[in-house]
Amino acid sequence: MARQESVADAAGSAGQGGLLLVACGALARELVDIQRQFPDGVVEITCLPASWHNHPERIVPGVRRKVDAALRDQRSVAVVYGDCGTGGELDAYLDQVGVPRIPGPHCYEMFLGKPVFDDEMEHTLGTFFLTDYMVRHFERIVMQGMGLRKHPQLRDMYFGHYTRVLYIAQTDDSALRVKAERAAQELGLAYEYRLAGYGAFPGFVEQALAGARNSSIAPT
Repeated sequence: MARQESVADAAGSAGQGGLLLVACGALARELVDIQRQFPDGVVEITCLPASWHNHPERIVPGVRRKVDAALRDQRSVAVVYGDCGTGGELDAYLDQVGVPRIPGPHCYEMFLGKPVFDDEMEHTLGTFFLTDYMVRHFERIVMQGMGLRKHPQLRDMYFGHYTRVLYIAQTDDSALRVKAERAAQELGLAYEYRLAGYGAFPGFVEQALAGARNSSIAPT
C-alpha cells in the first residue's frame, strides 16, 4: 500500500510535460517496466546505445545533446547512467546544468545497492557481473564482441584474473538462469546467482518526479 501511495504521489508531481529519463540502452527494458507503473505521459524515456560502453568518449556528448534539448524545451529531466568510464566528466556536466543522475558508478551497484555490492566484492575478488541484459546478449557482447569465438585462446587473457560469474537478475526467469550458467561455463568460471530486482531505479524515478514538482512550484 505504501508503495502504491508513493507512486501516486510521484505521478501527481510530474508537472506539465512529465519527466524525461535520458538513459543507457542496456536499462531500457527495466525502465519501461517502471514507466508502466505511472499514468501515460508522466515518465518518458529516451535511450542512447548500450554499445557506447565500449566507447565511453561518446557518452557525455550524447547525454549532453539529449539533456540540452530537454532543458531548452523547459522539460524536467534526469539521467539514468553510471559514470561508465567517463572519468567524472558526466557528473561535471550534470552538476553544471543542475540535472540529477542516479547515484552509483555502474549499474551493478545500482541493482544490488552499495552495501550488498561492497560485500560481494569483499567476499570474492575477481567477480564478473551479468545482468539480464548481458545474459540476453552474452553471445554478441562477449563471445563475438570480444573475439572469443574466433580466438578462444583470448579467454584466459581476458578472464584469467576472474574467479566467478555473478548473475544479478532483475527478473525471476528460468531461461535466463540457464543462459547465465552456460555463460559461466563458456568463461570457465564458477557461477552464482542473486535475484536483485530493480534495485535503486524505482526510487530514483520517484525522487526525480518529486524534484520536478518542487521545481515547478518554486517561487520565481
